[in-house]
Amino acid sequence: MSYVSEVIEKTIQKNPGEPEFHQAVEEVLSSLEPVLDTRPEYREAALLERIVEPDRQIIFRVPWVDDHGKVQVNRGYRVQFNNAIGPYKGGLRLHPSVNLSILKFLGFEQIFKNSLTTLPIGGAKGGSDFDPKGKSDGEVMRFCQSFMMELAHHIGQDLDVPAGDIGVGSREIGYMFGQYKKIKSSYNAGVLTGKGLTYGGSLARTEATGYGLIYFLYEMLKDKGIDIKDKTVVISGSGNVAIYACQKAQQLGAKVVAMSDSSGYVLAPDGINIEAIKQIKEIDRGRIVEYLKHDPSAKFFDNCRDIWSVKCDIALPCATQNEINEKDAEKLIQNGVIAVAEGANMPSTNNAVKLFQKNNVLFGPAKAANAGGVATSGLEMSQNSMRLSWSFEEVDKRLNAIMVNIYHSIKKAALDYDMEDNLLAGANIAGFIKVADAMISQGII
Repeated sequence: MSYVSEVIEKTIQKNPGEPEFHQAVEEVLSSLEPVLDTRPEYREAALLERIVEPDRQIIFRVPWVDDHGKVQVNRGYRVQFNNAIGPYKGGLRLHPSVNLSILKFLGFEQIFKNSLTTLPIGGAKGGSDFDPKGKSDGEVMRFCQSFMMELAHHIGQDLDVPAGDIGVGSREIGYMFGQYKKIKSSYNAGVLTGKGLTYGGSLARTEATGYGLIYFLYEMLKDKGIDIKDKTVVISGSGNVAIYACQKAQQLGAKVVAMSDSSGYVLAPDGINIEAIKQIKEIDRGRIVEYLKHDPSAKFFDNCRDIWSVKCDIALPCATQNEINEKDAEKLIQNGVIAVAEGANMPSTNNAVKLFQKNNVLFGPAKAANAGGVATSGLEMSQNSMRLSWSFEEVDKRLNAIMVNIYHSIKKAALDYDMEDNLLAGANIAGFIKVADAMISQGII
């Protein structure tokens, strides 16, 4: 058994019942064999054994009172995975599916994603099994305040800087920041990112992950002589990432024909009206079936997974982990998909990715393609440190440059290790080497 296989096996044994974490570890480590062949010092320093073990895993009780005066109890988490190149950085997810396995997979992925941005930020992830859907603003506020009562002991602008993720938008970040400020009796703007513009937030942060996904996709297509204009696009999800990926794709001339939420998907043959989606999701907090009121030609289907049966040139999974399995990948390939770029975290299973690669589908892995959000969070941290606020155009220009650089750096890493066109391996290698070298320099800690 190879060194990599041994580490993967030991990790699975030490972390039973955590399939998402196992999947992420296997996906990353299996790409690193050629690197370890040329860098024996990584093995001698037990780099792999160390990098799969979080620095710390924090689990805590979150009690809060609902609108009926009843006490509710949720579980809160923060997994601080690796700070070799900078303070811990990663989102907070509020969703009933949240558990330690999911947060460890997300935190592990975040190490390499953050490394690829070239910004000095480490990897972490956190959240709770609290579901903000259907809750009043008062209930969400009381939960966020209780959550921050414990989280505040473990974060700071030079220690750990959380941001938003699924279920955590500007409303939730605002409540958490207000409570942190109250607890600490000081104004530390850099402790959270994704803040409102009136109290230290960055222009273009809302759009960043979706826009960044399209900037990466555009560069990947351009490198192969393909124009995004007039291409048919299917986007899963209808949250922040999906909405702004749709908006930017349309600005560049693509035709987005389908979007989804957990209740199903809408098919709009004439193209999605993104302003209608924004009204439904960002203002009304409604379900995607309501889109039919805005577009009489659209159709609604109540199985969100079936969105991958829609014929398209480009597929952008922007909903959640493992939403594209092997059968979904087969459908996309049979329907002539030419490119898949991941807007969500690990939305394609390992077998689905192998199918895409085997069939010469251009594949942009999540840790590279959706790095625009955390990259702009890093830019928000820079603005907070300098007490400055850049224009939308300035932030967007920097974001575009970061995403173009990420594409070319992972392509180069793949070529350096004789894995041309395997951008997933290139992303894993490029992200890993920077962190590994920092860990070597800092000793066995």
